Amino acid sequence: MDEPRLAIMSAIQMLRCGWTQCLTQVEMFPRFMRWRGRGTPTLRLCCWSMALGFWGGTAAAQTPTVVAGSTVGPRIQFATLVHDFGRMKNGETVKYSYIFTNVGDRLLEVSNVHASCGCTTSGEYSRQVEPGTTGTIPIQFSSGSFHGDVTKMITVTCNDATQPNVILQLKAHIWKPIEVTPPLATLQVTAESPANSTTLRIINNEETPLTLSAPESSNPAFAAELKTALPGKEFELTVRTVPPLPNGMVQGQISLKTSSTEVPVLSLTAWANVQPAIMVTPAQIILPAAPTTTLRPYTILVRNNATNALVLRDAVVNAHGVDVQLKEHQPGRYFSLTVTFPAGFEIAPGENVELSLKSNHPQFPVIKVPVQQTPRPTSTVGSGQFFVPLTPPALPQPR
Repeated sequence: MDEPRLAIMSAIQMLRCGWTQCLTQVEMFPRFMRWRGRGTPTLRLCCWSMALGFWGGTAAAQTPTVVAGSTVGPRIQFATLVHDFGRMKNGETVKYSYIFTNVGDRLLEVSNVHASCGCTTSGEYSRQVEPGTTGTIPIQFSSGSFHGDVTKMITVTCNDATQPNVILQLKAHIWKPIEVTPPLATLQVTAESPANSTTLRIINNEETPLTLSAPESSNPAFAAELKTALPGKEFELTVRTVPPLPNGMVQGQISLKTSSTEVPVLSLTAWANVQPAIMVTPAQIILPAAPTTTLRPYTILVRNNATNALVLRDAVVNAHGVDVQLKEHQPGRYFSLTVTFPAGFEIAPGENVELSLKSNHPQFPVIKVPVQQTPRPTSTVGSGQFFVPLTPPALPQPR
């Protein structure tokens, strides 16, 4: 028999026998490999086709068969992990129940449901769920003062080994019939320059045109003026301070009557933070009870809120051995003083000790910071008890 025909028969024999048996046919495979590139094109194509069939069959024979096994243990599966309430009104409270199934073969136990903030609370949820049955996790969301797009997270803890913590999401777009941006009228002023103003934008989100009355203020320290930007839809409310103002925080309410049945009265908060022209922090130095055993450095910060640049000089404490270092961090604005008291320093009874420094501010030519020391403990004879008289220190007044 000629070699080409023998090569073809060898390939056929390999296909019939498979990989294991063809290993014993050692004389057939060399013949096929030797003649795979010889002969006519038809013969070569026939040899390669049978070879590919041989190799494919061999690979298929080596592929193991995977047998699916049953799920072991509890398995939690939610119908949905995300719920969108859609468009909801500001201040509205909505509810939703997440449904889950135990797709495992053991008892599923839900040990905890934790919401990301107090606006989201969970009700009485299913704590134990048998295989093949379902449970629920009821959720309540209070929109409160939120506005715009809101996303909240709820963490569910269970005994599913593959996912012991499942994160649920709820979403909503909080809608206000009347929206105010920014929601507060915040004003920063100083005692030297107490006049300031800010503008709020009022937008009507209802289809019915809106009308607003003239604004009224609950505090004479504030005044407001209303302007129409787009009739029935957009308005501008300018809130300004009315001097004189006391130092510290000043607050008031600006109210407007509206034609909206949803919001018949629109009430806005205005507040002003009136800062002193010169701020000294802390306002006093308090030393521990004598005798002190180590050097005690204290830092005093001085901030200039006035319009003109501040110049400080001649910083000193009217007591022996106290060192004062003055440093300017931002020219004319921020300063620090390091006051170091020597070891054993003690303020004598009735002695008035203070840090003083001079400034170029006409209202505060001399700035003073009082220094006080905690009194020594005194004992009641025979009682074995110690008492420390407490006298609240007076607040410093720059002068």
